[in-house]
Amino acid sequence: MAFPRKKRFGSFFFDDDFEDEFDRIREEMERMMGEAFKFSGNVEEKPGVRVEKKGPFVYGFSMRMGPDGKPQFEEFGNVKPAVKGDGVEEREPLVDVIEGSEEVSVVAELPGVRKEDVKVKATEETLSIRVDNPERKYAKVVKFKVKIKPETAKANYKNGVLEVKITRAAPVKSEEKGKDVKVD
Repeated sequence: MAFPRKKRFGSFFFDDDFEDEFDRIREEMERMMGEAFKFSGNVEEKPGVRVEKKGPFVYGFSMRMGPDGKPQFEEFGNVKPAVKGDGVEEREPLVDVIEGSEEVSVVAELPGVRKEDVKVKATEETLSIRVDNPERKYAKVVKFKVKIKPETAKANYKNGVLEVKITRAAPVKSEEKGKDVKVD
C-alpha cells in the first residue's frame, strides 16, 4: 500500500492534492458569486414579476476616542430599513460630526431631496434630521458629546449635502492651565 507524499507547511503536513483542494474551493466560490451577481445587473423583466432596484447600500461604523479615553463606536448607513405603511424605506443618512473649539458642525448626505423637505431640530444634546417625501425618507438623531446652544443653529442645504453649524455652550479653552511636572 502506497501512502501519498506529504508536504510540510509550518508544523503541518498536507497531501499532494492540498493545492488542488484550494483550487476546487476557489472555483466553487467563483461559480456561486457568478450566480449571485446574475440577478444584480441586467434582469430581464418577466410578465407578473416585479423587480425593484434599490441601493446603494451603505453600512459601517466610526470610532472616536471619548473624553474618558475609551473608544466610542457609532454605526452609520442605510441598511436598517424602517418600512412604513406606504412601502418607502426610511434610510439613515451618512453623517459626519466635526467638533471645533467654539462650534460643532454636522454634515449629512441627503441626495435626491428638496430643501423644503428637510426638517432639522436642535436641542442642547441632540440634532434631529428628518426628510419625509413620497420618494425618499431619511431620519437621523445625532447625539453630541458636548452641550450646544440650539438657538445658534444655522443650516445650509446644497447639492444633496446638509451642513449645520451650532455654537458650543462652553468653548474649549485653547490653553489649559496646569502644573509643570518634574521628570525623574
